[in-house]
Amino acid sequence: MHGTRLIFEKQLQQIQDEMLELASMVDKAIDASVEALRRRDRKEAERIVAADLLVNRKRYEIEQNCLSLMATQQPMARDLRLIVAVLLIGTELERMGDHAEGIAKITLMLADEPLLKPLVDIPRMAEKAREMLRKSIDSFVSRDAEAAKLLAAEDDEVDALYDQVYRELLTFMIGDPRNITRATHLLWVAHNLERIADRATNICERVVFTVTGRMEEINVSMY
Repeated sequence: MHGTRLIFEKQLQQIQDEMLELASMVDKAIDASVEALRRRDRKEAERIVAADLLVNRKRYEIEQNCLSLMATQQPMARDLRLIVAVLLIGTELERMGDHAEGIAKITLMLADEPLLKPLVDIPRMAEKAREMLRKSIDSFVSRDAEAAKLLAAEDDEVDALYDQVYRELLTFMIGDPRNITRATHLLWVAHNLERIADRATNICERVVFTVTGRMEEINVSMY
C-alpha cells in the first residue's frame, strides 16, 4: 500500500510540474506578444501564433493525465481537489495563451501601419497581468489560500489601466475618425490583457478550492 501511495504521489507531482511548464509557456507568450506589438515585429508575431498550438497540446496532455488519474486511482477528498484544480487551471492557462495569440494577430493586422501612439499603459497592463499570473501559480504551489485572496484584489489595478487606455483611445477616435480602426485594434489588445488578469483571479479561486474545499467568488473588483 505504501508503494502504491508513493507512485500516486509521483503522478500527482507530474501533473503539477506539467502545469508549471504550461504557465511558463504562457507567461513568455504574453511578454513576447506585447514586445512584438511594440517593435512591429511581424516575424515574431507569426511565431507566437504558431507556438499557440504547443500551448494547446500541453493543456490537452495535462487534461488527459488528470482524467487518467481520476479514472485509475479513484482519489478521494484533498487529492481529488488537487487534480480537479490542476485540470481547471490548465484550462485557464490555455485561454491566457489564446489572449496572447490574439495580441500577436492584432500585431499582424497593424504591422504595416504606424502605431497610433507610443505604448505606455498597455505594457504596464501586460507586466501587471504577468505578475498576477506568476503570483497565482506561486500561491498554488505553496497552497496559500490567503495569498490567493489578496492577489485577486490586484485585478483592480489592471481594470483601472484598461479604463485609462479606453478613455485615451476614445479621445483619439473622437478627434479624428480616421483613427478609429487603429484605436480599436489597440483597444482589443488592452482587452486581451484585462482578460488575462481576470483568468489569474480565476486561478486564485482554484487555489482556495484546493486548500479549503470551497468554491468562492473572490474577485472584489469595483469595475
